[in-house]
Amino acid sequence: MTIAMDDVRRLLKAGDLPGAVRSLRPRAETLPVAELAQATRALAETAGFEDLAEAAGAAAGRADEPQALYDFGYACVERGVAFLAVAPLREALRLLPDSRPLLAELVSALEDEHRHTEAAALLSGRGDRLPAWPETYLLIHHTLLAGDLDAAEGLLLDLPRPEDPQWSGARKRQARQVLRSGQSRRAQGRAGHPDPLGPADLRGWHYGLTGALLGTLSPYGWDAGMTGRYAYLGDSPEQCRRGLARLALALEAAERAPASVSLLPGRSDRILGLAAARVLGLPAVPYEPNRTDTLVVAYDLNAADQELVRTLRERADGQILHEHATCWTDPPAVSADSSALLCQYVAPPWQDDDRPEEEIAAEIATADPAPDEGDGATPADPDEAFRAFVTAVRTGWLSAPRDRVSSPGPVPSSRFA
Repeated sequence: MTIAMDDVRRLLKAGDLPGAVRSLRPRAETLPVAELAQATRALAETAGFEDLAEAAGAAAGRADEPQALYDFGYACVERGVAFLAVAPLREALRLLPDSRPLLAELVSALEDEHRHTEAAALLSGRGDRLPAWPETYLLIHHTLLAGDLDAAEGLLLDLPRPEDPQWSGARKRQARQVLRSGQSRRAQGRAGHPDPLGPADLRGWHYGLTGALLGTLSPYGWDAGMTGRYAYLGDSPEQCRRGLARLALALEAAERAPASVSLLPGRSDRILGLAAARVLGLPAVPYEPNRTDTLVVAYDLNAADQELVRTLRERADGQILHEHATCWTDPPAVSADSSALLCQYVAPPWQDDDRPEEEIAAEIATADPAPDEGDGATPADPDEAFRAFVTAVRTGWLSAPRDRVSSPGPVPSSRFA
């Protein structure tokens, strides 16, 4: 029995399935594929994933057969453990180097792991043999998410229209992202950012990829890998008020004047929405999908009713969607137009508070909006710079569907496993 298999069985015996999965991550691309498949089969059997167990078992016995390797990798991707798919799919592609399905599935596995630089290199390595659709489209996608806007812009210029209409929406979405990213880079330059759309420009990339304004940056852990995002956030009334202050500044700079604040039905959403109405001096009304000229306020879209969230993808005229705490490791079904902050997990300040919503909202509205000084390592983020950025992008803001973007993009941040 190998060390990897021994660790997997020991952790499974202790009832620690997540720990057993994590134990394979640092070994997933160094183990022989047959041994990786054996370990994965044990995990899958424990989890009750019969399809993955069957595919892993077949690959363990036929690690030299491309079809068995493809089936194993495909099942790993489908079951959300794409890091286990990379090695078998690489081996299958080595055996059948001209296979488009194998190439596509390996790119998909790398994408799920946010390994965009590797995916782009894999695709560009085909040179002139790379088909336009979907392979060159995917090359542009991963080139942009890897942070190379110039190369993405050049590739997009030569990408022909897709013959298959199913790709038309993807083409438009990609063109919007590339165009927005260019606008964002110029806007950050005007706002005085030292490296517009560089590897630490979280606000610039967030707007370029999602079309959303990012109000604040985390003042903690910048030089410890967070780069402006939070991992776990114990929220506070002051943090909520700071987010609303940046929202008010954004509305002013963008010359947007909603007539009301629309309240989503969740308790956290209603509390923050009532606070926003007080801060902005607007009436609060129930959310209706077709209401125009309104500000829809959400605390955490992942915690909201998902059927309702889906109605927000296409905005009504003049509708603006603001989310306080946007999850960057599992983004919501729609990208808000404005996010106060990015976090992995958030604990609302009122989670154990049973006071009336209006009372908590009033506390938020009167809280101190001054920024948290943090640990002193985060670059300054003055209101003037944020205002300058919003002013520079205001003509493009609110002009596209609220597409979900699953990748954090070129700016890395530390996260909980």
